[in-house]
Amino acid sequence: MSAADTWTRPAAERRAVPVVVTGLGIVAPNGLSVERYWDATVRGVGGIGPITRFDASDYPVRLAGELTDFDAARHLPSRLLPQTDRMTRLALVAAEEALADTGLSPEDLAGYATGVVTAASGGGFEFGQRELENLWSKGGAYVSAYQSFAWFYPVNTGQISIRHDLRGPGGALVAEQAGGLDVIAKARRHVREGTPHMVTGGVDGALCPWGLLCMTRSGRLSPATDPTAAYLPFTAGATGYVPAEGGAILVLEERRRAVERGARIYGEIAGYAATFDPRPGSGREPGLRRAAELALAEAGLAPPDIDVVFADAVAVPELDRAEARTLVDLFGERGVAVTAPKTMVGRLLGGGAPLDVATALLSLRDGVIPPTVNVGAPPDALDLVRGGPRTARLRAALVLARGYGGFNSAMVVRRLP
Repeated sequence: MSAADTWTRPAAERRAVPVVVTGLGIVAPNGLSVERYWDATVRGVGGIGPITRFDASDYPVRLAGELTDFDAARHLPSRLLPQTDRMTRLALVAAEEALADTGLSPEDLAGYATGVVTAASGGGFEFGQRELENLWSKGGAYVSAYQSFAWFYPVNTGQISIRHDLRGPGGALVAEQAGGLDVIAKARRHVREGTPHMVTGGVDGALCPWGLLCMTRSGRLSPATDPTAAYLPFTAGATGYVPAEGGAILVLEERRRAVERGARIYGEIAGYAATFDPRPGSGREPGLRRAAELALAEAGLAPPDIDVVFADAVAVPELDRAEARTLVDLFGERGVAVTAPKTMVGRLLGGGAPLDVATALLSLRDGVIPPTVNVGAPPDALDLVRGGPRTARLRAALVLARGYGGFNSAMVVRRLP
């Protein structure tokens, strides 16, 4: 069926087209590929440690989730290195893995057959830092520094598109952690409208002096110096999250097409919704629960159909309590397994929610829920998976994400029979 044929369907029929994930690419502090990341995550091996990419001794934050073993020269052509910053290089590596994972040839993907929509939040700070350093050291770079602010958010989308000759729908969204789910939903919409394949997700990172300074202004970063005691969501010891770099890239296509060509299918993007928190002081509840309810409704599922929740888990006590209330209200006390594997790698901004979606799909594939590491006793009302992985019969997972400023997103992924 051609894109034109797809557009002739009624809008309601297009919205019902099942869209699946057929490619994954991961770059994370505890694994520079899908299987390396998954092996480390199931075993509870983390990637948080002292910041090494610059001298952070004068900062209140000393820990981060860094890809300490990433050497861009080993993974990318030398001609690309002067044109790209670290975030973009990581995104290109993840995209290459995801596209190769689909089993599609470059000819199948090229041209208008494939679009790219990615999320970003803080990754462009490093490019801006480099341009400002040029300004300070050489002078005359004002225009370059100014331009960096205009385009650093969509840079991953553009570089991936250019490198692989992907001319379909494109775009970038900025909503911190929540934006990582929003772009997957936008990509799904493009597939339903007729684009055969969409590259989506996000790779982010702001681990440079300027980026770290900006992140500390939120007041949400952990000041801890012990990697095993720094990121402790849902516990009395929570003092904030650990910043990190990395993320995941996914390739989406219509389920019918994927089945016809014999593709490996990780799962279906079955439901999604986004909401915005009410004005502070209004007395109204946050919008996270409504986002989850709407995502479940679109998937045609009820709370008992969800086998595991991948929590936003920001490790800010007030926000953790609000998320815990949402989970109890939806599922009942200890009514669903909850996990936050991001405690192993840190909070990846625009790359975090795509990494959670990829992790959820791998959990569905293997019937294993990865643990939330380092945390002590959570609230009695939460069935938080900790201490080690949990095997289970998994059919559907709910991924939650919030963004600084009141963004909420929820996504349901489902294993196909």
